[in-house]
Amino acid sequence: MTGSVILQAKGLNKNFGAVVAAADINVDVPTGQRLSLIGANGAGKTTFVNMVTGYLAPDTGDILLADQPITRMTPRRITQMGVCRSFQIPQLCEAMTPRENLLVAVGASGPRFSFFRHAGAQGASEQAAEILQRFEMIAYADRPVSELPGGIRKLLDIAMALVRRPKVLLLDEPTSGVSSEEKFGLMDTVMAAVEGEPVTVLFVEHDMDIVTRYADRVLAFYAGKIIADDAPDEVLSDIEVQRYVTGTAR
Repeated sequence: MTGSVILQAKGLNKNFGAVVAAADINVDVPTGQRLSLIGANGAGKTTFVNMVTGYLAPDTGDILLADQPITRMTPRRITQMGVCRSFQIPQLCEAMTPRENLLVAVGASGPRFSFFRHAGAQGASEQAAEILQRFEMIAYADRPVSELPGGIRKLLDIAMALVRRPKVLLLDEPTSGVSSEEKFGLMDTVMAAVEGEPVTVLFVEHDMDIVTRYADRVLAFYAGKIIADDAPDEVLSDIEVQRYVTGTAR
């Protein structure tokens, strides 16, 4: 169910020299929505995600989380405010196990300068175990990450982003590098893990089967602009989207 607006982008602009990465981006995202961002490489999707998460500052414009401005906060501060993300290439310690990686994430979610105390605190192990269960990773919990399949690494990266119980979760190409046999199972697991949580999910995706199956709404980007914003079927039937994003125009 969707409700009040949790995330707003107002007039975002970002240029890299002569390259326009974001051109007057205006988006309101309701609480609980599952929103997919689509577009060719360089269309502006990741620039938008990076601005929302603080890795890039817009040249002009504002970003609000539950009506609070977060535009030029650091990524750490934005995470503390309730915006968390996973990455296209999972950011994991490969010498450690999934359980240990999750304990690191639990520790990093604690107050400043309390990392080691918080990671070892009573309840941290229980929290890690609960997340492993939700993401169906118990069988892999104590194996080194370096030995794990790509799909499990993706799940672990997403699971670590959920440790803080965010208001907004951004997933950067969650199925990239995952086999066609694994992709639906991975997304089923992720969506089941967030079911019932008050979290809004935005995911960048190139696979239109994933988009149509899991998104309530789609934003299509081209040349730094949003060229379509609607339900998946409506966006994917748009002639500009077919021409510039999916390549299906005749």
